[in-house]
Amino acid sequence: MKKWLALLLISITTVVCATWNNPHHGKSDQNTLYSAFAGAPKTLDPARSYSSEETSIIAQIYEPPLQYDYLARPFKLIPLTLSKMPTVTYIKKNGEIIYSVYDLKIKPGIYFQPHPAFAKNTTPKNLHALHDFKNVGTRELTAEDYVYQIKRLASPTVNSPIFGVLNKYIVGFDAYSKTLQAAYQKNHTFDLRQFPLEGATIINKYEYQIKIYGVYPQFLYWLAMPFFAPIPWEADLFYATPQLREKNITLDWYPVGTGPYLLSENNPNEQMILSKNPHFHGENHPETHKTMPHVDRLVLSLDKESIPRWNKFLQGYYDRSGISADSFDQAIKLSADGTPELTQSMQEKGIRLETTVSPSVFYIGFNMLDDVVGGQGEKNKKLRQAISIAIDYEEYIQLFMNGRGVAAHGPIPPGIFGYETGKDHINKVIYFSDNNNIKRNPIDVAKKLLIEAGYPNGIDPKTGKALVLNYDVTSTGNPDDKSQLNWMRKQFAKLGIALNIRHTEYNRFQDKVRTGNAQIFSWGWLADYPDPENFLFLLYSANGKVKFNGENASNYTNPKVDNLFNDIKNMPNDEKRLAKIRELLAIIQEDAPWIWGVHPIDFTLSHQWVAPSKPHGVANNTLKYQAINPQLREQLRKKWNKPILWPLWILLGFLIVIFIPLVVTYWKRENKPAVEKWGE
Repeated sequence: MKKWLALLLISITTVVCATWNNPHHGKSDQNTLYSAFAGAPKTLDPARSYSSEETSIIAQIYEPPLQYDYLARPFKLIPLTLSKMPTVTYIKKNGEIIYSVYDLKIKPGIYFQPHPAFAKNTTPKNLHALHDFKNVGTRELTAEDYVYQIKRLASPTVNSPIFGVLNKYIVGFDAYSKTLQAAYQKNHTFDLRQFPLEGATIINKYEYQIKIYGVYPQFLYWLAMPFFAPIPWEADLFYATPQLREKNITLDWYPVGTGPYLLSENNPNEQMILSKNPHFHGENHPETHKTMPHVDRLVLSLDKESIPRWNKFLQGYYDRSGISADSFDQAIKLSADGTPELTQSMQEKGIRLETTVSPSVFYIGFNMLDDVVGGQGEKNKKLRQAISIAIDYEEYIQLFMNGRGVAAHGPIPPGIFGYETGKDHINKVIYFSDNNNIKRNPIDVAKKLLIEAGYPNGIDPKTGKALVLNYDVTSTGNPDDKSQLNWMRKQFAKLGIALNIRHTEYNRFQDKVRTGNAQIFSWGWLADYPDPENFLFLLYSANGKVKFNGENASNYTNPKVDNLFNDIKNMPNDEKRLAKIRELLAIIQEDAPWIWGVHPIDFTLSHQWVAPSKPHGVANNTLKYQAINPQLREQLRKKWNKPILWPLWILLGFLIVIFIPLVVTYWKRENKPAVEKWGE
């Protein structure tokens, strides 16, 4: 009984001294950054991944030849593994440039992370994960590793999502893919070194060349993307062995890079951990000049629900956080002029707010192959214009985004050359200027356009009833989905049009758009690189989704736009380019293949122990710049997570009241004097 009381007292003392609700294992004062992810990545192969969530991991592990200057605005490319920026040589024929040859020289002394692919190993009998291999090794990065990855982008076994783009530019890329296809044998090790590619050649150990057709200045931006990161041939052949494939031990899940971090734990159903790469070649912070990376580890925990994630952030168990709609009012208040500010409770915690307009656009697309909403006929165009006016995106931004967005007037987002504001640069189909105040055209203008389109009051003359349009959507599980769709119905109802919502799961939705079976649909685009070409190409006819499997999801085509785009894409950012962009924008605003939608504003909260950072809308390899004060974090975690002890003290008092009489009775019984019975 005494032991039970002692154990209870020890337990209470332990609770008093500990942050009892800490969800993380290990010491909490370590130099570790904590964050969350909502769903498992599909692939971590830099040749296959085209998702921003996956890239946020991949970009910390792999190093393409170029990167973005962390501090420079406008965005600027600088060498990453190269000793200097690539040099370009133009090859002409009859006075016309037919080829551009990029010469790239990498720095010596860069090594890959420790990995069993570089060591002599026998496959373990009980193979479950990569760490079951006893031996690891490394070797120096060479030009061959970059060329090998470019070859992988054409491989039929990889099926890279950018094959179609590169096929237009890299010399011999299409023929190379066909050569690999002919040589491919199922379950056969495929060593790409034995197949030369004309457009990617090794000059020497540290130098290689990429040869592309014509002139394409934006190609430099591609060299800052993980698609062009090096892959050692040893890793490719290592993962090709049948024993590893059977266990799903592949490059999709076990990266091999030269970057500041390596994936030390990959359990996407619980957590993923990035740890410092012991072979990292080193890099200094551009402002503090301290050696990077600053943080030893990044722990990513699977946390699917926004409210639990938010609560853990407030408790100090996540270092940074976005703001969901559910938590917005708790975190942000708007000043008299509409400027977002932190609430008092956030300020008291020392939390910091960072905002930046995302280089992206989210829009509603009209399928231009559709008989009703598509086509270049005048009536079809007026129908699209009427709908574009009726859908009030300013209201949408306030209702569903807490004001975190900028209504789009075209495809180019803020921060990208060609984006302009002011009364002279508005979308004149949808907006007008009233004493320099930009306002959406009244609904009467939309109704007049609808009459001219042949649908007075939204009535379809073929049926004598309300025109019915189909809106294809995917269900995200967001609690706002239903209210957003109801809001969208009301926008169309302003014109008397009935909106039929067609819910489909994501893969089926993609198929509908790809085959041209969607009529109206939501879509979006996040910048691959900071150039207007990366947004205007979304409306270039040669990128049509149905005909060419490109990124022109609306299948829009206009010869004038195509000609302007072909001029714009190879021009420097000067007044001549800007004039052509303005001309192109005026045409697509008139044609209205999109309801232009919104450019989101990203809100990020950071705790006071996280060093200030500079948001970068395009760069993904920014973990190495981040720093924390783990000692301050530990102090504040203890302060914010003190256990509520009064129920335990009441319980202890209750137990003492019960136990004392029992202890006294027990003591009396044990110490009762012995009495001899008479006569014995």
